Amino acid sequence: MAKRPEVSSLAELCSSKEIIISTGSGGVGKTTTAAALGATAASELGIKVLVLTVDPAKRLASALGLQQFGNVETRVPDDAFAAAGQTPRGEMWAAMLDTKQSWDDLIRQHAPDATTRDTILANPLYQNITGKFIQSHDYVAMERLYEIHTSGKYDLIVVDTPPTRNALDFLDAPDRMADFFSSRLLRWLIAPYRSKMVNLASKPFYMVADRILGTQFLQDIAEFFILFQTMYDGFVERAQAVTSLMASQETSFVVVSTLEVAPSREAEFFLELLTERGYHVGALILNKVLPSYLREERGTKSARKLCDDSKATAEAVASAFGDADLVPRLDYMFREIGTSFLDYQVVARREAEQAALLGEAASLTRTVPYFDSDIYSLGGLLELGTKIWS
Repeated sequence: MAKRPEVSSLAELCSSKEIIISTGSGGVGKTTTAAALGATAASELGIKVLVLTVDPAKRLASALGLQQFGNVETRVPDDAFAAAGQTPRGEMWAAMLDTKQSWDDLIRQHAPDATTRDTILANPLYQNITGKFIQSHDYVAMERLYEIHTSGKYDLIVVDTPPTRNALDFLDAPDRMADFFSSRLLRWLIAPYRSKMVNLASKPFYMVADRILGTQFLQDIAEFFILFQTMYDGFVERAQAVTSLMASQETSFVVVSTLEVAPSREAEFFLELLTERGYHVGALILNKVLPSYLREERGTKSARKLCDDSKATAEAVASAFGDADLVPRLDYMFREIGTSFLDYQVVARREAEQAALLGEAASLTRTVPYFDSDIYSLGGLLELGTKIWS
């Protein structure tokens, strides 16, 4: 595979790609980062952007100035940007995956005929397990992404995935679904309903299953999967198309993490996995990173001097206030300030080294400092976007 060109900024990444997939462990700001990228791209690039959240995060609605949003894409109103002091050059849209609705739409679109479509939708098993079916949420998310992308409605789609380990299911879902529909287990389940002949080896299995689950339940299972197999070729074809899309020039991954031990290990694991699979890793975004001034040598000298001269400094300050009794407390305070700075400096330097090592697998690395408060508005998303954009 030819080496892909590197990008120098997230602005360039968003300009050159059609799909950006935000991944990372839980609680590291993955959803917020995805929304910030989408908002900033719409505001700065003048393009039509969709933020598609696969990991349900309903708090995103209020941040975008929406009452709610779901499977149908909803436009973020210009008034929300105006309230944040921005006039967007483009459009921002948002959608959150509704698994049941997406499956129903998928059946309606790909069933071979109206009878098969209506029978599947009316099947009791389908109605009860659509939201719990093996890989259903992850598979239909990939289907939805593929459907939206091929529609050509958006210049850029930013996808917010489930936490890292679940994101593997998200990526593997198309192939796993195709494998399931051709599996030996499925053939065993539907064999007696495809043929009146049941061999001696399998007959005890069906007798026990009938007693435990009931004949009607087994019939519902068989009917459900027999009907689904009429769409097998379509599933396989789409699985191959989705897998190709993930590895294409149009798609890039953004890995979001903090530099805490567990999240950074997850980030390292996922960066290695994406590289092994030949996916393009456009950026590594590191949230809650200590500021760079903590690593400066002049800070080291000042902190050490504060510790060494704490008593003299305390005496000078106490004299200015005309209260000699303040000296012991000021002496202790100045030594604590200097010591704390030196302790934070050790952590900041370790973070910088860790960030450099993690960033080797990505085209670029951006760090975000601690915010004074949680991001709960479009203005906060745009502020975050500005910090990582260039």
